[in-house]
Amino acid sequence: MTDKKRSGLGRGIDAIFSDFEKDEITSENVVEISLEDIRPNPYQPRKTFDQEALDDLAQSIKENGVFQPIVVRKSVNGFQIVVGERRFRASKIAQRSTIPAIIRQLDESQMMEIGVLENLQREDLNPIEEAQAYQTLIEKLHLTQEQVSERLGKSRPYIANYLRLLSLPEQTKQLLINGDLTMAQARTLLTFKDPKKIDQVAKLAVEQGLTVRQLESMATQPVKIVKKTAPAKSSFITETEEQLVNKFGTSVKVTDSKNGKGKIQIDFASTKDLNRILELLNISID
Repeated sequence: MTDKKRSGLGRGIDAIFSDFEKDEITSENVVEISLEDIRPNPYQPRKTFDQEALDDLAQSIKENGVFQPIVVRKSVNGFQIVVGERRFRASKIAQRSTIPAIIRQLDESQMMEIGVLENLQREDLNPIEEAQAYQTLIEKLHLTQEQVSERLGKSRPYIANYLRLLSLPEQTKQLLINGDLTMAQARTLLTFKDPKKIDQVAKLAVEQGLTVRQLESMATQPVKIVKKTAPAKSSFITETEEQLVNKFGTSVKVTDSKNGKGKIQIDFASTKDLNRILELLNISID
């Protein structure tokens, strides 16, 4: 993380938590709250949590407790998490009944901004989660891209490039979320415009390890789909099919395999037609 990025996010967090400095956080400010009374932050940008990391944190909590209290605000039904959902989830895994928390008086917009900024500061969101975080700030707080960039200490093109990722089709988004595609590859795929083509090329990029340069060159050329063609039939198989067609008066397909085994497929149009073929084969069904 660059100093500019760190200081930009720092200013955003400090501005929102400025009142913390006025209220020295002492033991009187920290209370134990039942986990059953706590709900996640609805504006939490993080959609996926590393289960192994949660299990490790849960084990630490079992042994040592929760060192850093979470931050919550009162809601109609209990409390909503403002900061600390990982500690909340790990505490549930550790089968704790309560968790230390600081209750803050925050309105909807403050809770949302804190949740988004706190997660962005951690820098472990996947590209789609980060893009959705910026989109949330724009839509819910009615900010422009320029205003978001100023609050976070990032350039406006940086914000714009992430927001563009949200227009990717779902299949390609998932490849990006999983880490199969890089941010640079995903941005290049946007030049293909057609969602079906984007998914198609994205899958090809993962399977063949295509570089950004290769994807850029493909964007100006049609994507060629190589279809598997059936191997040419031998003259013996072809002649056999012709004789069987003449005998049964219907479509017949003979398939030969490399190991000497094969199959004969005889088509029929109706039960009456099937009985006719069976008679030709001297087969009677009682």
